[in-house]
Order: sequence, then structure tokens, then C-alpha cells
Amino acid sequence: MTSVHEQSPVPSTTHEGPSPAATNGMPVAAIPVAPVPGETEVATWKAVVARFGRPNALRASWQLVNTLGAYAIAWGLIYWSLSVSWWLTVPLALLAGGLLIRVFIIFHDCGHGSFFASRTANAFWGFVTGLLTMTPFYHWRWEHAVHHGTTGDLDKRGVGDIWTMTVREYVQSTRWKKIGYRFVRNPIVLFVIAPVILLAVLQRFSRTEADPRERQSVWIMNAAIAVMVLGMMAIFGPLAYLIVQLIVLMVAGSAGIWLFYVQHQFEDAYWERGQDWDYVAAAMQGSSFFKLPRVLQWFSGNIGFHHIHHLSPRIPNYYLEACHRSDPLFAGVKPMSLWCALRTLGLRLWDESSKKLVGWRHLRALRKRTKDAA
Repeated sequence: MTSVHEQSPVPSTTHEGPSPAATNGMPVAAIPVAPVPGETEVATWKAVVARFGRPNALRASWQLVNTLGAYAIAWGLIYWSLSVSWWLTVPLALLAGGLLIRVFIIFHDCGHGSFFASRTANAFWGFVTGLLTMTPFYHWRWEHAVHHGTTGDLDKRGVGDIWTMTVREYVQSTRWKKIGYRFVRNPIVLFVIAPVILLAVLQRFSRTEADPRERQSVWIMNAAIAVMVLGMMAIFGPLAYLIVQLIVLMVAGSAGIWLFYVQHQFEDAYWERGQDWDYVAAAMQGSSFFKLPRVLQWFSGNIGFHHIHHLSPRIPNYYLEACHRSDPLFAGVKPMSLWCALRTLGLRLWDESSKKLVGWRHLRALRKRTKDAA
């Protein structure tokens, strides 16, 4: 199966029609978005992203060294700390979890074929980093390709995204579906419970619609993980390893889901029906620029420059910031702060009438207005 990223990574057509993104005032949790490029600007941004879409083997190799090397050292220190005190082990496990986020970004870039120029190198390091993150390379790559090809499209939700209902869909749902939706969108479930279940359980199974290679990659990864776990248990001891690995997965998984959430789940995000959906608008207006402190930017592999990543997935993480700073077009995308990111936690449903992601308070106000009108 040919993934989206094995085809043209940058759309060949220009934006058609006016931008469908919200243009009204900017509430606290909203992210000011840049206008979609017009025809005169299309050639400019295509040239810019093409310039940064060439992998650099030296940069990629150094990132492997400083990331996988640091991760291996962290586990070595964890092994040593177990003979000293768990008061040392737990902080080191937290650090390893932070490093695993960066490992996943390398895995992510290999999936896009952007980390190295060589497809073989991307596949090899994608498997290695996939083993560490317990994620099957080809199956995840296929799912993530669907995400990039459908993000912001209300008619194509459900693969590689966070469950998001419209206000109308929620109101018309059954009681049990509403309960299920509220449960899934609860921050504790979304950012604490779900990440571990996703990495440890759900990634062990393939989707029925996946092609044979994608399904096979799941079982190969499962076998590799079994070997890795047995080996680590023999070294660390079963209980100690399981506790440490759980902490590492919780940190990396929770932070990873959180990053993915704030990159697409903000008030003035972009959602349109299929016939009105536009690739460039979805990238520039439906993906946030999450500006993080330098140390967190390093751990997250520059993925906060998500608008650049969605505009061209062929740009490796080590060039995302440089691309963002290279052209005035991207200066119009205002950054999301950590405080604004926290305020997105109250957003739950997409309101098609106002073109905004809203919370339960909006739904209660809507019900009150309907009741008063009746």
C-alpha cells in the first residue's frame, strides 16, 4: 500500500475559495491563525518547504547519537540506582520518559521518510525506535498518513486522531454514546489512562482494513517487544523492570498525547466538511505553533512547529524551526503559550455554526436558549 507520504508531500493545487477558518475575535484559548496563502504566495511557500525538505545524514546521525545515547545512559543509571534507592530510580525513570518522547519524534520522522534520504535507513531506524516506543512502524505509518490526509475534515474523522464530535452529533447521540464521549474526553482518561493503554495494548493489534504489510508489522513488533521485555526482566528483575517501564511509558505517552492534543484541539482550529476542506488551510489554520521553552522544545523534537510539519511532512524535525523563521508568511502564525494550551482542556465539541471548538458550558447555554425560545 502506498502511503500519503510516498506520494507528493506538498499539494500541487492552490487554495480554492476563501479561507473557511474562523475570523471572529480571539478569545483567551484561541490561537491567532495566519491567512491561507493566495496564488501569488503559493510558489513562495512551496519553494521554501522544498528547500528544507532535504534530509541531512549528518544532522540525523547526531540526533540518533544524542537521543538514543542519552536514553541508553538513562537506563544504565536506572539499573545502578536500583541498588541504591528508588528515590533515585523514579526521577531517572521520569527522565527516560522525557527522552522517549524525543525517540518517538525520530520514529515519527522515519515514518514520513524525512529523517534520512534513504528509505532503507528510515525503515531500519523506524523499527528500532518503534521497538523502544512499542509502536509497529509500517502500521503506524499507514495510520498517520491517513491523519495527515484527513486532519480537519469532518467527513473523514476516526483514524489517527482524537475523537471529536460536533455539537449536533452530540445532541442527537444516545445517552450511552454521550457517556462514552464524556468519559473519553475526560483529561484524566485522555492524558493518564489512554496513553498507556494505547502503547501497551492497542498497538498490539492491527486494523482490519490495513494491508498485509501493515498487519504483519504489528506481529513482528509484538515478537520483538516480547524478546526485549524478557531480556530486560532478566537484567533488571521482573517487578523492577515493569515498574520502571510503566513510569517511562506513562511519561512519554501522556506528554505525547498532550502534544498531539494541543496541536489540533484549540478554539479556532480548522474543521470543514469534505467538499470545503483544503490541505493548506488545514495545515496553517488547523495545526498550532506550540512555542515551548528551549529544553522542552529539545525533548519534543521541535514538533511544536506543527503548522510547518503539516504543510510539508517531508521536512525533518531538525529543520522545522529554521523553516518557520525563513519566510514572513509563517510569521503570521502566532504562537500558543503553555497557559493557552492548558485552557484548551475545557474544549470538547466542534460547533459548526460558529466554527469553534467549545466546551460543555456552551452546550448548556445552547440548551437554555432552546428552552427559553420554546
